[in-house]
Amino acid sequence: MAVNALIFDSGVGGFSILQHIRQAVPGLSSCYLMDNQLFPYGIQADEVLIERIVKLCHKACHEQDIDLLVIACNTASTLALPALREVLNIPVIGVVPAIKTAASQSLTKHIALLATPATIDRPYIEQLILDHGQDCQVKRIGSSELVELAEQFWLQGELNQQRLVAILKPLAENEAIDQLILGCTHFPLLDQQIAQLFPQITLVDSGPAIARRICFILQQLGHDIDDLQQDDQPHKLLTTANIDNKVTFLSACQRIAPYQSFNII
Repeated sequence: MAVNALIFDSGVGGFSILQHIRQAVPGLSSCYLMDNQLFPYGIQADEVLIERIVKLCHKACHEQDIDLLVIACNTASTLALPALREVLNIPVIGVVPAIKTAASQSLTKHIALLATPATIDRPYIEQLILDHGQDCQVKRIGSSELVELAEQFWLQGELNQQRLVAILKPLAENEAIDQLILGCTHFPLLDQQIAQLFPQITLVDSGPAIARRICFILQQLGHDIDDLQQDDQPHKLLTTANIDNKVTFLSACQRIAPYQSFNII
């Protein structure tokens, strides 16, 4: 039996989540939907994003016969999960910055949250810190530019090292920080580069937790993860706008799954 999951993000950041999902559930069929027309989400108005995310995901879920939706975008997750769950009758999983994990692992009780400005100051983040990080000093670093740097690096293999160092300067200013929460799904795409700059800091992202959550939900729905059978076209790729360099784009995406082409939704 095939189970189809829709992975949604504004750009390629969701591939950092999909990579963990494919490792945990290799038999899962997936459709990746990228809203590149409105990328990056971190600079858009909340009302615009909520309406758009719900519309796009609702359309894709029905057209692609989706059984499970993963919002692989922190900004979208903090905004649109309630609205999505109102209109869809399938499990909807969002991405939560791993503040609980970082706080529990920290020896110095100094941790940092790296996210987009749209995520960093939301009441949702305040509540996560109150619930799980009250005993920690939490340094918040907001950057939309880092999203674009990660996107460029993943697609083209090019990285402006000088800009990366400048964005992460607040980490260098506090030697007590021993945990860095990657609060945007784009940022794990740069985990090796960040780790080289700060080898003393543990990087924490949500990918493994999302993969475990999917395994749990599939089991709750009665599926045997080891017996999942992919359908005839197990990996689909959708965008909301055309791609300038199609060959480079597909080549990058094929590092995660054997996509043959992409379609505009």
